[in-house]
Amino acid sequence: MSLRSTQTRFLALSDNVKGSLILLAAAGLFATMTLIVKILGQHLHVTQILLVRQIVMAAIVAPSVLRGFPGVMKTTQPGLQIMRIALALGAMLMGFSAVIHMPLADATALGFAKSFFVTIFAIWVLGEQVGIRRWLAVALGFAGVIIMLQPGTDSFSVYGVMAVAGAACAGLVMVIIRYMSRKDSPTTILSWQAIGVGIVIAIPGILYWQKPAPMEWLLLITMGFTSYLAQMANIYAYKWGEASILASLDYVRLLYATLFGYLAFSTLPGTTTWVGSIVIVAASIYTIWREAQRKLELNRSPAGRNYTQ
Repeated sequence: MSLRSTQTRFLALSDNVKGSLILLAAAGLFATMTLIVKILGQHLHVTQILLVRQIVMAAIVAPSVLRGFPGVMKTTQPGLQIMRIALALGAMLMGFSAVIHMPLADATALGFAKSFFVTIFAIWVLGEQVGIRRWLAVALGFAGVIIMLQPGTDSFSVYGVMAVAGAACAGLVMVIIRYMSRKDSPTTILSWQAIGVGIVIAIPGILYWQKPAPMEWLLLITMGFTSYLAQMANIYAYKWGEASILASLDYVRLLYATLFGYLAFSTLPGTTTWVGSIVIVAASIYTIWREAQRKLELNRSPAGRNYTQ
């Protein structure tokens, strides 16, 4: 089958099917990236890993950024841009650290707590109204987080807390982007983050630099490309498909993480991890689905502007 005929068949599919297929690919790419981070983290410092990731991603987007420079860097919200850079850096550092020091499935599941923080921060930043059902879903989700963290037991790990803190930072970043997109273009927002995070992480990245082996260089560069492809696939998936339909597919990442963790490190999630993960994923799917329903109501009827869930 030729590439052209494959493309024709793909474009003939419904938008939701196209979005679903792309999102499944994005989930695999994200899981692959976290696997590479974990492998590299056994020898290299997390700041070095993140520095190379930023350099590779910056090199990929540089042509489009340079075409619009310096206008692409103009913003009316420099304070929010700096805050977002700091939060994005914190999310990546803590998220990567959790991936390196925890089983892949555990770190991945705790990262899904991001959707709960998005709900909470959207009230504060965007003034969104949240009804009792979404609050119950958020509470259930945090119960799943506590089940996985197991505070007060020998299984409790500071890296589990870092995974949740990273999810909180990532959640606030998403809400801030929603707010900033009212005035700044996506290219401006992306350019500020790419340059800002790269500059800040350069100092510790150089201080903790260790000479990578040839295979580690290959993995570092592959990680950068994989990160870029995963983000682009995620964007296009939601461009094609409806969020309410795609919501549950993103959690295939947990299955990928479990498989990769077993194949690469011979680790499998325990009962507590499975129970906590199921609770977190179920609550996350419901939270995202209700958010999608809210947007549909707002778009369909002026009366929907007072709609809460």
